[in-house]
Amino acid sequence: PKYLNGERDMNKMQSPPAAKTWIDGVEFDYFCGTGYFALHGHSDLIAASCAATQQYGIGAGTSRTGLTDHPVFLDLEAKAAEFFETEAAHYYVSGYLGNTLLLKGLAPDYDVIFVDSEAHYSVRDGVAVVGKPSVSFAHGDPDALQHALEKTLKPGQRPLLITDGIFPTSGKLAPLPDYHQILSNYDDALMCVDDAHAMGVLGEKGQGTLEYWGIQGEGRYSSGTLSKAFDGHGGIIAGNQKLIDRVISKGASPVPLGAAAASAKALDIVMQQPQMRKQLWDNAVYAKNAFRSLGFTDIPDTPVPIICLSGEGIDLETIQQKLFSKGIAVLYVPGGSYTSAPAQGAIRVAIFSTHTRAQIDRMLAEVSGLI
Repeated sequence: PKYLNGERDMNKMQSPPAAKTWIDGVEFDYFCGTGYFALHGHSDLIAASCAATQQYGIGAGTSRTGLTDHPVFLDLEAKAAEFFETEAAHYYVSGYLGNTLLLKGLAPDYDVIFVDSEAHYSVRDGVAVVGKPSVSFAHGDPDALQHALEKTLKPGQRPLLITDGIFPTSGKLAPLPDYHQILSNYDDALMCVDDAHAMGVLGEKGQGTLEYWGIQGEGRYSSGTLSKAFDGHGGIIAGNQKLIDRVISKGASPVPLGAAAASAKALDIVMQQPQMRKQLWDNAVYAKNAFRSLGFTDIPDTPVPIICLSGEGIDLETIQQKLFSKGIAVLYVPGGSYTSAPAQGAIRVAIFSTHTRAQIDRMLAEVSGLI
């Protein structure tokens, strides 16, 4: 942000987020945000949104637990169930609420919550709302989870682990296979994953981190959003009908109908074009390998399209500003300002499936000249 007369004056976007985005009248190579398939400005999404708004109006105007439901929502949920290969799905106003809905819906099935210390704010809020005993364990540390379970659980108590699947600043994956193995030693243990950054992105079918690690199944649950990889709006939980009936009963306001229709169209596109996901993985791996060659060695070797650049003695904020002056937009995250941000801060680079190698190479060359 800039400051004029003491007032914060943000740079203003003038086109949909995409690999090339207009900001303050200048076209930028855009490596910010979470629109991993750059669908925000897709003509089919816009047409679907306009058609639904013209036919039905702005909103449903009633709770979904009342006398009627809406065909736009039902269509989206049917497509989400198809995408995730589940019996049913529940669509709600914001992905932020997903962890709360899961924790409330599953409440009869667990006694103590174990939560990663760097879990997203939405996870922490969900834990606070449900009001059950909770224990924080060291970030991404299976041994710390094991110790917390052994120290805390009393005979007969059932644990629930909750964590991000992909951490939003560091881009690191939670070690879910290790957690899965540890929890298998406890009867009726549950795992919940905030998969906001993984749905549509990870796994051969794009079903998220549980698919990626091959640990889908009973007692393993996830919530996510259609506002990131799908570039739509609203949260999604997919699962068997029993789970969906339980989370629906916990309530959530409906999504504006135009946004819901656009989100349904995005599900269609991502299902029908798996090559977009393959291109995203290729771009992410290409960029990560190149950044490692510049000395950023703490970058996980995964297809996650989030790259965290950090290090002692590097003026990250100045690098971000100089890149911006050259028409390259990346995000500077001060230390401690967001979950999973390194103490010394970071530059967060978001890779899209639509970025060209020329764009990635230009960014790399500019960063190389600034470190």
